[in-house]
Amino acid sequence: MDKILDGLNEKQKEATQSVSGPLLVIAGPGSGKTKVLIHRIAYLISYAKVNPGNILAVTFTNKAAGEMKERVKKIFQDLQELNSWKISKSSTLGTPTISTFHSFCVRVLRFEIDKLGWSKTFLIYDDKDQLALIKKVMADLEMDSEMFNPFSIQKNISAAKSELIDYQSYLEQKQGYFEEQVGKVYQHYQNELKKNNALDFDDLIMLTVKLFQKNPEILKKYQQRFRYILIDEYQDTNYAQYILAKLLAAEHKNICVVGDVDQGIYSWRGADIRNILSFEKDYPEAKVVFLDQSYRSTQKILEAAHNIISKNVQRKEKKLWTEKKEGSSLVSYEASDERDEAEFILQEIEKLSKEQGFNFSDFAIFYRTNSQSRSLEETFLNRNFNYKIVGGIKFYQRSEIKDILSYLRALWNPKDIFSFSRIINLPTRGIGQLLQEKVMEKFRQENKDFIKVLLNAKNISEITDSQREKLEKTGKLFQKLQEGILSFKLTDFIKFLLEEIHYKEWLEKGKEGDKRWENVQELLTVANRYDNLNPSEGLNHFLEDVSLIQDTEDLRNPGDKKNKGDGGNNLDKNNVVSLMTLHSAKGLEFPVVFIVGLEEGLLPHSRSIRMSQEGNLNFQLEEERRLCYVGITRAKEKVYLIYACQRNLFGARQANPPSRFLKDIPDDLVECY
Repeated sequence: MDKILDGLNEKQKEATQSVSGPLLVIAGPGSGKTKVLIHRIAYLISYAKVNPGNILAVTFTNKAAGEMKERVKKIFQDLQELNSWKISKSSTLGTPTISTFHSFCVRVLRFEIDKLGWSKTFLIYDDKDQLALIKKVMADLEMDSEMFNPFSIQKNISAAKSELIDYQSYLEQKQGYFEEQVGKVYQHYQNELKKNNALDFDDLIMLTVKLFQKNPEILKKYQQRFRYILIDEYQDTNYAQYILAKLLAAEHKNICVVGDVDQGIYSWRGADIRNILSFEKDYPEAKVVFLDQSYRSTQKILEAAHNIISKNVQRKEKKLWTEKKEGSSLVSYEASDERDEAEFILQEIEKLSKEQGFNFSDFAIFYRTNSQSRSLEETFLNRNFNYKIVGGIKFYQRSEIKDILSYLRALWNPKDIFSFSRIINLPTRGIGQLLQEKVMEKFRQENKDFIKVLLNAKNISEITDSQREKLEKTGKLFQKLQEGILSFKLTDFIKFLLEEIHYKEWLEKGKEGDKRWENVQELLTVANRYDNLNPSEGLNHFLEDVSLIQDTEDLRNPGDKKNKGDGGNNLDKNNVVSLMTLHSAKGLEFPVVFIVGLEEGLLPHSRSIRMSQEGNLNFQLEEERRLCYVGITRAKEKVYLIYACQRNLFGARQANPPSRFLKDIPDDLVECY
């Protein structure tokens, strides 16, 4: 037993040794929750004499499942060396099942799906396959994809399946015309999936639940097989996952869930923190263990984070503590604007690297929205600092930014065939690939600018009258845009361009349209710098400078070349500063963390403030508070909280007050720089 319990604190031991019945483990940031799960599996097998095959451990990502498997395997090897127990290689129940929800459901359905009228050789459609099928269904139903966005329909169908709502129930519950149309597509989409013997990812869980609910004998079989269930990150489960777990655990009730309400930040993906909050109602006999000792952060960091999160109502009260030193005070910095914000961060990175020996990989910068990375990236590039965007794409590499830059380049230089080829049918104008090739061929033959080629589409052979009209209409649009270059200062011209091509409407029909539109608006912030020049000169200088930034970005791509960022220490491809959104930061840790944009409208985000004013105060603002909590608790040693007096954001000068979350931190924990 010493081998299994060695190195665990008292609360971790309690969770590990609680064998029978429901168990809720509330695990604060850095409290060793994964360690508990792994040692609990080993304890069940070694000392509770549970057959390894009777254990099911579920997590959310393939990476997490893979890491857990490796760590469990390591403990198995250590225990076998001590002759504590041996796994039967001949038994099909010889090892624990450690997987994601979806992987587990695939295993079940491969054996049982014929009970639902499907073949066991079913295919699994990914997001692109799903969207393509939805578009086909819409075409069959003669639905206008301009009026009804296929991606929005896909998103609504996915959300319905996550709530275990089939198309019959969806149609019965429809609340308006749009929902009615979604229901029609949902019905035909599901029929097409069945016809093709295919499932989408949401079906995997939904059909497994349906299988268990309609076939008690099959459910009984899997309840007997998986008598001990462990679920990681329980606060991130959606309704379908919640019901699946509840069904499997109903017989023996040996269910252990690990999670933390205070780190529930994925409601926009369907996660429902009520699942963990209601665990004790679902299982009144449940034992609750709080892992409240943090092995990550200093006491001052924990105190600051607690004072922020304790204002939330939807949570289970806990207060983390640590045996680490009290640590440095958090640093609060009031920047004059976003440039000063970025410069301050680089100065601090240089200072801490030189004076305290930190590597660049020890630093992380967190922000609320992707568009905030732009000013940081430009400053890093100008100062020759290597960085990486975690869980995202660099600003000037984002497709929406490339779209607008291609428009500007093509209008400025009508012979730019590469930019022209990108924008001729963007947004969609019904100019298909074959027609584009004919236009390009004419363009090369005559060596004229592309606008003239479009306006003289009658000279293009073997095209229909309808195609000619589309080309001429596009040519007139581009001509109007080109004439506008001389009429507006740069920022106003880009706004004029966006309005004329209806880019916002088109963008919002796609995936993460609102976030991508924020990035486009941030491009206006860059354009602001050139508004003091005459229109054509402003556009020319803007395109030159952006090209230089992109060129520098390519040259300084981490790992391609060495960088001297702290007085001579060369960087390798792994020794770079990390930039990421607060959502991407979940599950990571760094010695030093900078949280930028701590202003009302950014953190908390304006959407959450607006929705709170519409009567949904707790839900929206509490998740923003959890985001801030997650950001602070990623830090091991130092936290910088930065806000700006004013900033150019989304093309406008904003002067928002400091975030309300800053006021929650006691003065004795913060040092104002």
